[in-house]
Amino acid sequence: MSEASRAHLRSECKSQVSQSTLLRNAIRLAAVLVAAAPLAARAEAIVGETRTYAVSQEAASIETMKAEFRRPQAIPFPDHNPFTPAKAALGKKLYFDPRLSASSTQSCASCHNPALGWGDGLRVGVGHAMEQLRRRSPTLVNAAWGSIFMWDGRADSLESQALGPIQSRAEMDMPMDKLIPRLSSIRDYKPLFAAAFPNEGLSASTLTRAIATYERTIVSGSSPFDAWVEGDEQAISDTAKRGFVVFNTTGGCASCHSGWNFTDDGFHDIGLPSQDVGRGQFLPSIVKMQHAFKTPTLREIAYRAPYMHDGTLVTLEEVVEHYSSGGIARQSRSELVMPLALTSAQKDEIVQFLKSLSSTTTPPKLPTLPR
Repeated sequence: MSEASRAHLRSECKSQVSQSTLLRNAIRLAAVLVAAAPLAARAEAIVGETRTYAVSQEAASIETMKAEFRRPQAIPFPDHNPFTPAKAALGKKLYFDPRLSASSTQSCASCHNPALGWGDGLRVGVGHAMEQLRRRSPTLVNAAWGSIFMWDGRADSLESQALGPIQSRAEMDMPMDKLIPRLSSIRDYKPLFAAAFPNEGLSASTLTRAIATYERTIVSGSSPFDAWVEGDEQAISDTAKRGFVVFNTTGGCASCHSGWNFTDDGFHDIGLPSQDVGRGQFLPSIVKMQHAFKTPTLREIAYRAPYMHDGTLVTLEEVVEHYSSGGIARQSRSELVMPLALTSAQKDEIVQFLKSLSSTTTPPKLPTLPR
């Protein structure tokens, strides 16, 4: 495990339990103020490394709240794998090429389809020989801003994330010692690799760096919520605006779904009735990592049903109802998840706000594959 991964694990776990009382009081206080005023005030409090929203004596304005979710201006690319147009173009072809699988019938896009919010629309994924997988296919939207990947965090970079499913016997079942000769036999790939990786050519490293580069260009489009953040008051409904306030205060949603990408990139047990231990497989001695799964982005959420790591919740209404109930109370359940007893109106407001996070971006045109 890399040092970056170790640091991430330390930040996931520290201080959450000891700060639970502070969090509960902050949410209760926020709920009172939301009921008393058109727009709730908010200030930041830090619970471990996880952001939540408490209320200060100097009430912050709605504009300050909105600023926390403003879109960034550029896509981040790592120093070890900087962006080039040739690399991204090659990565796109590889991403959509079914010859990267043993059966030559599955590509990366089979489970991460741009027409389905970069997921597959299924309760759980389907792998090699049409066998069902254990978990739902996670979206790749805005993966460039991630620091750890997969539902259980077993990949510490997009490059390793790309390599894992290709070689997995359950998924694409294509080991590198078979894939590299196959791609080498495809004439048109040779000049593409030469252009993208001068003096390197085709290898497992260049293949995964190309795919990861393309995946970093998969960015959610500008949504009605983004337009509202930038000042268009007509972009979303008043119901959605109220939902934004509940999301940040009474609902406590922004404790985990924070920042422009609406994720803390952390792992939490949210009380789902599942035997899957998730992150706990790698951290068996840490109670709070049992049944814990990575917080997904909420961008393009309207296109990504069903929801949760196991696809058991079909609608956004069911998702909000789950969080309102608090899920299963067990020792591993996150201190950030608790019964909220939201009103019917508040639940609907959150749902309408969540729907405003999806764009109308047209899926990319499929590439012509090398012959």
